Amino acid sequence: QVQLVESGGGLVQPGGSLRLSCVVSGKFFSVYRMGWYRQAVGNQRESVAHIKSDGRTLYTDSVKGRFTISRDNAKNTMYLQMNSLNPEDTAVYYCNADVNVTGRDRSTNYWGQGTQVTVSS
Repeated sequence: QVQLVESGGGLVQPGGSLRLSCVVSGKFFSVYRMGWYRQAVGNQRESVAHIKSDGRTLYTDSVKGRFTISRDNAKNTMYLQMNSLNPEDTAVYYCNADVNVTGRDRSTNYWGQGTQVTVSS
């Protein structure tokens, strides 16, 4: 069974920084695309950033220049460095990944349980 576990959330003041981590564990062959999503109270879940296995990245406009997504394929871990945080970034942040669990060229999508990020003075 594949699990995605996030960590690194917490309370930070406006202008501050946090670094989120997501570890993929369990029995699998490889991890393809990985991404971060977030959901604020009363809002739909939205995409934040994605990273492919070759390192190519994609960001939503509101976080460009402030957030950096990265991954360590050897550790099956993805990171999200968040700088210049503002109250609008307050949300539960979820890790998402496409994982090859069969050894064939197809993937299964998995979600983490989420980690709370609160930006407040």
